[in-house]
Amino acid sequence: MFFRSSKKPPTPSSYSSLGTDLHSHLIPGIDDGVRTLEESLTLIRRLVEMGYKKIITTPHVMADHYPNTRERILEGKEAVLEGLKGPDGYRGEGIEFDVAAEYFLDENFERLLQEEDLLTLPGNRVLIEMAGVAPASNLHDLLFRMQTKGYKPLLAHPERYPYYTRDFNAVERLKEYGCEFQLNLLSLTGHYGTTVRDQAFKLLKKGLIDFLGTDMHHEQHADKLKEALSDRKVRKVLEGTRFKNAGL
Repeated sequence: MFFRSSKKPPTPSSYSSLGTDLHSHLIPGIDDGVRTLEESLTLIRRLVEMGYKKIITTPHVMADHYPNTRERILEGKEAVLEGLKGPDGYRGEGIEFDVAAEYFLDENFERLLQEEDLLTLPGNRVLIEMAGVAPASNLHDLLFRMQTKGYKPLLAHPERYPYYTRDFNAVERLKEYGCEFQLNLLSLTGHYGTTVRDQAFKLLKKGLIDFLGTDMHHEQHADKLKEALSDRKVRKVLEGTRFKNAGL
């Protein structure tokens, strides 16, 4: 929700007002994110330089492409934490590093929801994503089942789903089903195209966005995020919108 203040806030030179990044792909070699531990440590360092104090990275869990397990993700976390202690790399001063997951809503997710403890963000939030061609056919049922198990669904980058661009009422209705929204910072820069950018700002104006995330995969994303701080529209969002990141 946008708000006015009698005093003009300072122009942000970093993302420190957010505090926590809750969407990235920084576990080496398990999805379409970083390939090596060195890449992971480099991107963590760059996030710290951009003002973040806490990183909760979220590897994909997607049966057809990235069939990651809870155990594999937690092993990856330990490898990164060990790397942060290493004498030859970035030591991770001033950063808290943890993991959750970005779950694709497929049949495997339904099984995991039924049989296992999901990897969650603070507040027992579960980061979820869907296909680009159409929403999950049983989406509302899944949202209900997640909540009956004590989870809080958090939809990643709703601005990037074409079907919600064509039917904005549908994305608004998800709020009624208890779903929170996480918007990608890169969407505000036009990185994914002008249609996604316009949808991102529309969601912000409607007060529908709860969290901002980097969705960082590689160093080019880091470069773009750093450049974004000089974008007037991005600065306005950071200055004038309250998000839940800082409370994590």
